[in-house]
Amino acid sequence: MRATAEFQGSVLNLRGVQVHSMEGSSMEQELDLFQKHVTERFLELSSVESGELLSLSWVRKLLDSFLCCQEEFRVILHNHRDQVMKHPPLDRMVGEFFERSVKALDVCNAIRDGIEQIRQWQKLLEIVLCALDHKRSIGEGQFRRAKKALVDLAIGMLDDKDSSSSGSIAHRNRSFGRNNASKDHHHNNSFGHFRSLSWSVSRNWSAARQLQALGNNLSPPKATDIVATNGLALPIFTMSYVMVFVMWALVAAIPCQDRGLGLHFSVPKQFSWAAPVVALHERIMEESKKRERKNTCGLLKEIHQIEKCARVINDLADSVQFPLSEEKGEEVRQRVQDVSKVCEALKDGLDPLERQVREVFHRIVRSRTEGLDSHGRG
Repeated sequence: MRATAEFQGSVLNLRGVQVHSMEGSSMEQELDLFQKHVTERFLELSSVESGELLSLSWVRKLLDSFLCCQEEFRVILHNHRDQVMKHPPLDRMVGEFFERSVKALDVCNAIRDGIEQIRQWQKLLEIVLCALDHKRSIGEGQFRRAKKALVDLAIGMLDDKDSSSSGSIAHRNRSFGRNNASKDHHHNNSFGHFRSLSWSVSRNWSAARQLQALGNNLSPPKATDIVATNGLALPIFTMSYVMVFVMWALVAAIPCQDRGLGLHFSVPKQFSWAAPVVALHERIMEESKKRERKNTCGLLKEIHQIEKCARVINDLADSVQFPLSEEKGEEVRQRVQDVSKVCEALKDGLDPLERQVREVFHRIVRSRTEGLDSHGRG
């Protein structure tokens, strides 16, 4: 009888074949639990309200989910390392997974640079806050200072939209891989140029091309491969897909060189996590097509808020007459309060996000190193 593989919920049923007593075994339960956990995490991510999708807090939840999946996957590989070494299909699949994971490291480096860029915009907003501080009288000088900061902000954000050709984000070769123990938030030449485990992220590096490389040859395992690997082909494919999707979502949210969201996502509906992942992909693509977001340098909710606040304050600065009337002064205070809220959100969210991206980078490196060591490959 021809081997067939079917999915029911998150449970894999193998019909017409003998799979070394996998049915009802602890191994089957372990693999099934992994699929279940991936599904639950993405269901939670996809249930978020539209106003919170792609916010700093949502991106952090996305990375939390990735780290949990990665750890669970690492344990599965460790528990079945003998089987991986003895079965050529598994050895090949694991090797391909680790090679794919290397490509994610440059995305992490580029996202780290994007976070640093947002910090520069935050500092310019803080100059606006300081200049228009309601606790002191506001005159022409204060508005000129705020206007200059807004001009610098507009130039920075415009440059970043065209960063693939302008190379406006400096120090693109900085990596989590080496000499990154100390943090320097100043945008100057003190940053070293380091290499990731794949290659340096140079000024002509392209996020779109990197995502294409990440997604190349990613297809669900055939029934024969599932049978030949006692089902281990499934978590390998699942973790590969999760990694590609998470990197794509990061590029969608955070400024980086040559952002491109055209990566095609296709996954059989039989995978229980397929529906929430596809739903998230569709929602993010819809967000990118909105008129006010089409030319943005990143879909992060807080970037949109920066743009809105800058536009409102700029229009206000162009329309004010001195001395300020009481009514206009109250309007200035309200708009400045909006800027303050955005600055607080950035202050609270950017550092934890950067730490998570760094942890993703190092977790991928450790997983790959452990995997290659245990499988006797270098």
